[in-house]
Amino acid sequence: MDRKKIVLAEDNSTLSLLLKFRLEKEGHELFMAADGKEALALIEEQLPDLIITDIMMPFISGLEVISHVRNKLELNVPIIVFSSAGQEEMVLKAFDLGANDFMGKPFSPNELVIRVKRQLN
Repeated sequence: MDRKKIVLAEDNSTLSLLLKFRLEKEGHELFMAADGKEALALIEEQLPDLIITDIMMPFISGLEVISHVRNKLELNVPIIVFSSAGQEEMVLKAFDLGANDFMGKPFSPNELVIRVKRQLN
Protein backbone atom coordinates (compact mmCIF):
# COMPACT_ATOMS: atom_id res chain seq x y z
CA MET A 1 0.00 0.00 0.00
CA ASP A 2 1.43 3.38 -0.90
CA ARG A 3 1.60 5.86 1.96
CA LYS A 4 -1.05 8.56 1.73
CA LYS A 5 -0.25 12.06 2.94
CA ILE A 6 -2.76 13.48 5.41
CA VAL A 7 -2.82 16.99 6.87
CA LEU A 8 -4.50 16.96 10.29
CA ALA A 9 -5.56 20.36 11.66
CA GLU A 10 -6.63 20.14 15.30
CA ASP A 11 -5.85 22.57 18.13
CA ASN A 12 -6.29 19.91 20.86
CA SER A 13 -2.82 18.38 21.09
CA THR A 14 -3.99 15.27 22.98
CA LEU A 15 -6.58 14.44 20.33
CA SER A 16 -4.24 15.20 17.44
CA LEU A 17 -1.50 12.93 18.86
CA LEU A 18 -4.03 10.12 19.35
CA LEU A 19 -5.25 10.48 15.75
CA LYS A 20 -1.68 10.77 14.42
CA PHE A 21 -0.73 7.53 16.19
CA ARG A 22 -3.86 5.73 14.95
CA LEU A 23 -3.54 6.88 11.32
CA GLU A 24 0.21 6.25 11.14
CA LYS A 25 -0.51 2.73 12.38
CA GLU A 26 -2.67 2.38 9.25
CA GLY A 27 0.36 3.33 7.13
CA HIS A 28 -0.39 6.99 6.44
CA GLU A 29 2.06 9.89 6.65
CA LEU A 30 0.72 12.65 8.89
CA PHE A 31 1.46 16.36 8.90
CA MET A 32 0.17 18.11 12.01
CA ALA A 33 -1.18 21.65 12.27
CA ALA A 34 -2.29 23.26 15.54
CA ASP A 35 -4.32 25.96 13.76
CA GLY A 36 -5.75 26.90 10.38
CA LYS A 37 -2.77 29.05 9.41
CA GLU A 38 -0.35 26.13 9.89
CA ALA A 39 -2.80 23.85 8.06
CA LEU A 40 -2.85 26.04 4.94
CA ALA A 41 0.95 26.23 4.88
CA LEU A 42 1.20 22.42 5.14
CA ILE A 43 -1.50 21.88 2.49
CA GLU A 44 0.29 24.14 0.00
CA GLU A 45 3.67 22.55 0.78
CA GLN A 46 2.65 18.86 0.93
CA LEU A 47 -0.36 18.67 -1.46
CA PRO A 48 -1.92 15.95 0.73
CA ASP A 49 -4.17 13.09 -0.37
CA LEU A 50 -6.61 13.95 2.45
CA ILE A 51 -7.28 16.84 4.84
CA ILE A 52 -8.83 16.36 8.27
CA THR A 53 -9.73 19.59 10.03
CA ASP A 54 -11.51 20.79 13.12
CA ILE A 55 -13.93 23.64 12.44
CA MET A 56 -13.14 25.77 15.50
CA MET A 57 -9.43 26.67 15.53
CA PRO A 58 -7.28 29.71 16.32
CA PHE A 59 -6.36 32.27 13.60
CA ILE A 60 -8.07 30.58 10.64
CA SER A 61 -11.14 28.35 11.08
CA GLY A 62 -11.69 25.00 9.44
CA LEU A 63 -14.35 26.65 7.26
CA GLU A 64 -11.77 29.13 5.97
CA VAL A 65 -9.36 26.24 5.32
CA ILE A 66 -12.01 24.45 3.21
CA SER A 67 -12.82 27.64 1.31
CA HIS A 68 -9.12 28.33 0.60
CA VAL A 69 -8.46 24.76 -0.58
CA ARG A 70 -11.50 24.71 -2.90
CA ASN A 71 -11.50 28.30 -4.21
CA LYS A 72 -7.91 29.59 -4.09
CA LEU A 73 -5.87 26.41 -4.48
CA GLU A 74 -8.61 24.71 -6.53
CA LEU A 75 -7.72 21.31 -5.07
CA ASN A 76 -10.19 18.46 -5.17
CA VAL A 77 -8.59 16.65 -2.23
CA PRO A 78 -11.12 14.98 0.13
CA ILE A 79 -11.77 16.93 3.33
CA ILE A 80 -13.16 15.44 6.55
CA VAL A 81 -14.28 17.98 9.15
CA PHE A 82 -15.12 17.49 12.78
CA SER A 83 -16.70 19.73 15.34
CA SER A 84 -18.35 19.64 18.74
CA ALA A 85 -22.02 18.75 18.89
CA GLY A 86 -24.64 21.45 18.41
CA GLN A 87 -22.88 23.09 15.47
CA GLU A 88 -25.37 22.15 12.77
CA GLU A 89 -25.10 25.51 11.01
CA MET A 90 -21.31 25.19 10.80
CA VAL A 91 -21.60 21.63 9.48
CA LEU A 92 -23.99 22.71 6.71
CA LYS A 93 -21.65 25.57 5.83
CA ALA A 94 -18.70 23.13 5.72
CA PHE A 95 -20.58 20.95 3.20
CA ASP A 96 -21.56 24.05 1.18
CA LEU A 97 -17.88 25.01 1.01
CA GLY A 98 -16.88 21.56 -0.24
CA ALA A 99 -16.26 19.25 2.74
CA ASN A 100 -16.67 15.55 1.87
CA ASP A 101 -17.50 14.13 5.30
CA PHE A 102 -18.28 15.23 8.85
CA MET A 103 -17.83 13.73 12.29
CA GLY A 104 -19.21 15.11 15.54
CA LYS A 105 -16.95 15.22 18.59
CA PRO A 106 -16.35 13.13 20.54
CA PHE A 107 -15.82 10.37 17.99
CA SER A 108 -14.17 6.99 17.80
CA PRO A 109 -10.68 6.91 16.23
CA ASN A 110 -11.69 3.58 14.67
CA GLU A 111 -14.63 5.26 12.94
CA LEU A 112 -12.27 7.94 11.64
CA VAL A 113 -9.98 5.25 10.20
CA ILE A 114 -12.95 3.76 8.31
CA ARG A 115 -13.98 7.18 6.97
CA VAL A 116 -10.39 7.95 5.93
CA LYS A 117 -10.21 4.65 4.01
CA ARG A 118 -13.49 5.46 2.28
CA GLN A 119 -12.25 8.90 1.17
CA LEU A 120 -8.90 7.58 -0.05
CA ASN A 121 -10.33 4.78 -2.21
